[in-house]
Amino acid sequence: METTVSTKDAILSALEYRHATKVFDDTKKISEADFNFILEVGRLSPSSFGYEPWKFVVIQNPEMREKLLTFTWGGQKQLPTSSHFVVILSRLPQDLHANSDYIQDLMRNVQKLPTDVIEGRERRYEKFLKYDFTLEGNDRALFEWGCRQSYIALGNMTTAAAQIGIDSCPIEGFSKEKIEEILAAEGIMDSEHFGISCMVAFGYRLNEPREKTRRTSDQVTQWV
Repeated sequence: METTVSTKDAILSALEYRHATKVFDDTKKISEADFNFILEVGRLSPSSFGYEPWKFVVIQNPEMREKLLTFTWGGQKQLPTSSHFVVILSRLPQDLHANSDYIQDLMRNVQKLPTDVIEGRERRYEKFLKYDFTLEGNDRALFEWGCRQSYIALGNMTTAAAQIGIDSCPIEGFSKEKIEEILAAEGIMDSEHFGISCMVAFGYRLNEPREKTRRTSDQVTQWV
């Protein structure tokens, strides 16, 4: 019981500690072991149907960061000062259809499912796309659905980072089209299969944040 209570306290303490860090201390660097831990948390995160539609691109090259800076208005302070900067990619719709090469390979060679199980999952997934969430035929909606999966990994990574004293800042303030053009031109992103979901910076805070504010439990929770 004591272990359970201490674990709960540690998680809540990390969430209280975490904030969207605007400026990092550029003299402090995350250790390789700690950052590999953060990436592993992202890799092990859950996704709908277990299809893992994400890819984590760690941008450490200063010249590449400078190129991204021009079109990342929401990361003007984070890009130059963060210890590690990650662009999270999400699969494009062509890879998210039930019969796509990506989904088929994942079920067969990663999840190692028997043929009959694969056939059953295909039927359920097709029903989900066509009728349950009506994503079939709407490429923008299907891409955004994939991005929503990547945000699960993002949330887990930032929370895990906070638990070991590392700060972070998720970033959506950028020109998606321009950043994708840069990453594709540099051979970093395969634009036939991926688009940008979001960005996230990691490092150590330079300044202490103001007190965290949130709505009350009664305002955000409804019991039925």
